[in-house]
Amino acid sequence: MIEVTELTKRYGRTTAVERLTFTVRPGHVTGFLGPNGAGKSTTLRLILGLNDPTGGTATVDGRPFRSRPRGLRDVGALLDAGDVHGGRSGAAQLRALARANAIPAARVEEVLHEVGLTKAAGRRIRGYSLGMKQRLGIAGALLGDPPVLLFDEPLNGLDPEGVLWVRGLFRRLAAEGRTVFVSSHLMAEMEHTADRLVVIGRGRLIADESLAEFSARAGRTGVTVRAAEPDRLAAVLTAAGATIRPGPDGALAVTGLDATRIGELALEQRLLLHALTTRTASLEEAFMELTADSVDYLAGEPR
Repeated sequence: MIEVTELTKRYGRTTAVERLTFTVRPGHVTGFLGPNGAGKSTTLRLILGLNDPTGGTATVDGRPFRSRPRGLRDVGALLDAGDVHGGRSGAAQLRALARANAIPAARVEEVLHEVGLTKAAGRRIRGYSLGMKQRLGIAGALLGDPPVLLFDEPLNGLDPEGVLWVRGLFRRLAAEGRTVFVSSHLMAEMEHTADRLVVIGRGRLIADESLAEFSARAGRTGVTVRAAEPDRLAAVLTAAGATIRPGPDGALAVTGLDATRIGELALEQRLLLHALTTRTASLEEAFMELTADSVDYLAGEPR
């Protein structure tokens, strides 16, 4: 378990993280989201003891990571896949990590196989693609078979097969009872991968809740309906207080009435419905709405 309490980090007059409090529990894949510059990478570095906080605490299973002598056996992390010695082979990089953390050498071959790099193990890392470096970084995080894992943008450079593999890996690790904390800017992928979300903006906590709870907070729940007589149905629903927007293929996007009430009104008017679906905001829509006030770098409209 990762527990962050009133965590604060200032660099001179700049506050990167301000009084963050959240908990990352085992048995879940927890996504860590925020706009660029929100303080995600700083928070991960504070959890790992790579930077000292200005205030507050960050603990792993009740203790600061720096006080844990087992290193990669306690926490595995991937922060920057490119931060490796390019002149080493992939296998040599992992063997060095294993020696430094008193991990049996046999474990190197196991994790290389698990991430699909067995055939590339003897090649120098400078010749690896970004996706291969990501796989090597994930192998390093798994090397000590730790109960807690942190990943910063682990999907960068991965092809579709690699993305599916990582998604399955994270879910398997969580199902084994591990704590899995994943920072990513890929909303669509987090929607398929994460069970829970920690969302920050300008260093402050915006949400610490389930994926469904976060999406529901966006306030964009609506209903999509298809009918044999869409114009007539639209008039009936508008008269009942609904707002109607035309959708693709003649569908109607309805807000202001729930699916049950729409079905009742259609039945009263003997209107045939072909489909009636409740739609909640996507993770991307919810994220954009709930972090709108926390974006530091907003592109303007094209001229």
